[in-house]
This record gives sequence, C-alpha cells and structure tokens, in this order.
Amino acid sequence: MSDVLFMLGARPVTVAEILLAIGGIALVLLLALAIGAWRAGKRRALEADEQTARADDLETRIGDLVRSQTELTGRIQSFAELLGGRQAELARTVTERLDSVSHRLGEGMTNAARATNESLGQLHERLAVVDAAQSRLAELSSHLVTLKDVLANKQSRGAFGQGRMEAIVADGLPKDAFAFQHTLSNGKRPDCVVFLPGDERPLVIDAKFPLESITAFREAKGEAEQRACAQRLRQDITKHVSDIAERYFLPGETQDIALMFVPSESLYAEIHENFDDVMQKAFRARVMLVSPSLLMLSIQVLQVIVKDARMQEQTEIIRSEVGKLMEDIGRLRDRAFNLQKHFGQASEDIEQVLISADKLTKRGARIEALEFDEDSAARGKRPEIPAPLGLKLGAAE
Repeated sequence: MSDVLFMLGARPVTVAEILLAIGGIALVLLLALAIGAWRAGKRRALEADEQTARADDLETRIGDLVRSQTELTGRIQSFAELLGGRQAELARTVTERLDSVSHRLGEGMTNAARATNESLGQLHERLAVVDAAQSRLAELSSHLVTLKDVLANKQSRGAFGQGRMEAIVADGLPKDAFAFQHTLSNGKRPDCVVFLPGDERPLVIDAKFPLESITAFREAKGEAEQRACAQRLRQDITKHVSDIAERYFLPGETQDIALMFVPSESLYAEIHENFDDVMQKAFRARVMLVSPSLLMLSIQVLQVIVKDARMQEQTEIIRSEVGKLMEDIGRLRDRAFNLQKHFGQASEDIEQVLISADKLTKRGARIEALEFDEDSAARGKRPEIPAPLGLKLGAAE
C-alpha cells in the first residue's frame, strides 16, 4: 500500500494515496450525484407544483370557458328566441302592413273607380249640356238668320223696334198713362205717346230708325266708302229728325220735345261716338235720340212723376183718412184709460181679498195652537172660529 507508483514532481505517489484520492473523488462524485438528485427532485417537485398550478389554472380556465360557453349558449338561445319573436312580430307586422296596404289600395282603387265613374257621369252630363248648347247655338244661328232677314225688311225692322219700345213703355207705366198708334189732329199716328200728369199734351216717341245707313257705315271697307256712308247716315238721321219735328210737333197739342228710339245700345254708342254733330242737330231740333236703357230711365222718371201726381190727387182723401185714423186713436186712448181704471179697481179688490185671507190664516193658526186673545179670555169669551170650519167651541161643552 506504501509502494510508490510514480513521482509527481518531487513527491512520490503511493498506492494508498491513489486509493484515498480515488475514494475522495468517488465520495465527491456521490455527493455531487446526491446534490444533483436532490436538485432534480426539487426541480421535479417545482415542476410538479407548476404543472399542478397550471392544471388548476387550466381547469379554472376550462371551467370559465365552460361557463362562458354555457352563458354564450344561453345568450344564443335567448337571442334565437328573441330573433324568432322579432321575426314572428316582423312577419305579423309585415302581414298587417300588407293587409292595410292592400285594403287601402283596394279602397283607393274603389274610390278612384267611383270618382272615375262620377267624373265620367259628369263628363256625360257636360257633354249632354254641350250638345244641348250646340243645338241651342244652332237654333240661335237660325234665329239670327231669321232676325237678319227680319231686319233686312224695313217694315219688319220697324215692327221689331216698335215691339221693344212697347215692351219698355208698357212695363214701366200704367195703362192710362200711354197709348200706341194714337191719332193726332193732323191725322198722323206716332208709334207711342205718353200722357204727362197735369198736362194734356202727350210726349211723342218714334220707334223708326234708318238701319241701312248705319249697317253700310259699319261694313264700309275703304276710307272713301266710309266717308260716303257717314254722309248718307247723317242725311238719313237728319231727315228722320226733321220728319218727326214736322209731323208730331203740334203747338198746344203735343209736347215741345220728342224721343227717337234707337233699338240697339251698340247703334246708339256708334252714333254718339262718331256723329256728335248729328246728336247736336237733333238736340237743337228738340228730338232726343234714346237707347233702350235711356228710354227705360226716362220711363222710370215719368213713372215717378205720374205716381207723385196721383198722390197729389189723393191728398184730400189721405187727409180725411188720417183724420178718421186720429179719431180712432183718440177713442182707443179713452178706452185704454177706462180699462186701466178697471184694472186698478180690480187690483185694489184683490189686495183686500188677500188681506182677509191672511187674517183668516193667522186666526186659524192660533186656534190650532190653542192660543186665544187675552182680551177674549178676560171677558170669558172664546174666540170665534171662521164659518168654513163648521165648528163651535160651545158644542164641545
């Protein structure tokens, strides 16, 4: 054991030292192995703890995930139920809206059809009115043609003017205030005369008018033709005015003025606008040209004059009637005064009756309460009971 195996530098190395060194190395290795095994166990324990913690954490997370999944499943189910309810409500709403729209559309179509039918009916009515108006226009056209033919004839035209004048006069005056075709002392017969109140001289109205001249003046084309037609119209109207003055102005028999009736407002306006000199000549000749409206105004003025004259004639009668009316009013006043006195006397009698009734009522109330007058008790007398009661206190004794 003490044998030297080799030299380590200057120091010899024996077998025992080598064995001892080997044993020390083995011990160190064993110690290292033990420390490594301890550290490995500790590390494995730590790893096991970590794995356990990880497992617990994983289990917790899995539990949370399961809970979250459960909650999500519940929410999904709730959302599905809510979605189903909303979908059903949406379907019901859409169905109701579609029904409402269909109903409104049906009503609208019905109303539109009814309105269309009414419009068509009104259209048919208007077309019927238009047809009637067209037929009337055709009839009016034929009447206008007839009127034109009538106006083309001098006698027919005179009858037309005479008819308009007679209608205006007859409509505005009483029957005894005018006369048609009245014969004058010279044998002439004017178309109409109007009798003025308080004056025996009648007012002459002539209904003839030279229509050919004014028609030719209107239809004249050139300036020369218009001047010629205007000259002809002046001559015709002036001649007619002179004829009226010569025939119908009779001193002491007719009025100093006369009326020449123009049967159309447009003709009168044409003459008044373009032939003022003719109007002035007629005015100086005391012949007044009047249109239908002016004649109507003149007739209304004459109507007022006639009415006033008749009222003046009836003044005495009215005064007598007013006197009789005042007498009747006086008698009515006297009778009303007498009636007032009767009412006053009757009122006083009614007041006396009411006073007696009040006394009877009070006396009956005292008897019913057995309350007698002290004076009656002192005299030994009982109060008298009114006759209508039919009782006496002495009978009770």
